[in-house]
Amino acid sequence: MKKIKCPKCGEYLTFDASKYDDGQILVFDCPGCHKRFKIRIGRDKLRDKDRETDLREQQHEAHYGYIIVVENVFSYKQIFPLKMGDNLIGRANLGTDVDIAIETSDPSMDRRHCYINVSRDKSGRLTYVLRDNDSLTGTFYMNDLLEPRDRIVMNDGDVFTLGATSLILRSDTE
Repeated sequence: MKKIKCPKCGEYLTFDASKYDDGQILVFDCPGCHKRFKIRIGRDKLRDKDRETDLREQQHEAHYGYIIVVENVFSYKQIFPLKMGDNLIGRANLGTDVDIAIETSDPSMDRRHCYINVSRDKSGRLTYVLRDNDSLTGTFYMNDLLEPRDRIVMNDGDVFTLGATSLILRSDTE
């Protein structure tokens, strides 16, 4: 028996993989959220990415906050912890080196789209600064397009958009 995780709600479903051939595509309906999704049998890379996503979800309470990729037509909810310093955000693609690789088929998100810099101010509080990385479609903060040299200080709950994908900043809750 194999376990798979619903990409929308995270509920696990089980099935007998021995009945199917490698490369075969299976369609599932999640009993929890009624999301219909597909998997391909024998794709270890996807299973490894699911384990990484589970690890990210467990670490989302990191000391430096995290971002949530809001579900849209291109992807499902994803949670990524932030680290001190620059966090390069972009579309996941083989060979592209980013700190936060968002799994999406959104063609309007660049592979290296924007940065969030995490640092501490003089009083020791965390600050989050958003800047665009010369992306083709631009980075929007609260529905305003960032200019090439703009640096925006963000707060907990602020929404920013990369292409057609919206993200929410969640700061550290120390």
